Amino acid sequence: MNETNEKIPARLQEIVEDFAFCEGREKLELLLEYSERMPALPEWLQDEHESMDQVQECMTPVYVQAKTEDGKMTFYFDVPPESPTVRGYAAIMAEGLQGATPQEVLGVPAGFFLQMGLEKVLTQQRLNGITAILAHMKRLALKTLQS
Repeated sequence: MNETNEKIPARLQEIVEDFAFCEGREKLELLLEYSERMPALPEWLQDEHESMDQVQECMTPVYVQAKTEDGKMTFYFDVPPESPTVRGYAAIMAEGLQGATPQEVLGVPAGFFLQMGLEKVLTQQRLNGITAILAHMKRLALKTLQS
């Protein structure tokens, strides 16, 4: 296992490997599958949408809420269905980092998605959004550690 993989929590690493195994168009299809299975916001958060953080760097409206219980984080995302690429990536991040500690979230390398091969099928603009979502998740993890 290389040094980069050691910093990626196990579930996220499994997702990375699934994408790395896919070729070309299959990567986009897998991303779309994640987009379609992204869970709806929990009921307790639906009326609190305005209290969620917006990832300002994304052209798509991406809202995220982090909850920490017993030192484990859960991220909730709200991304419009008409933005399947960004929605799929948010779903990957929520699933891949479900139950991670704030330290594990902070340890995910910024460019880890390059191991997935997404740069072969997405524009630089989309990749910037991916980077921004992870950076925002890291800010929320840091805020958790500081509180």
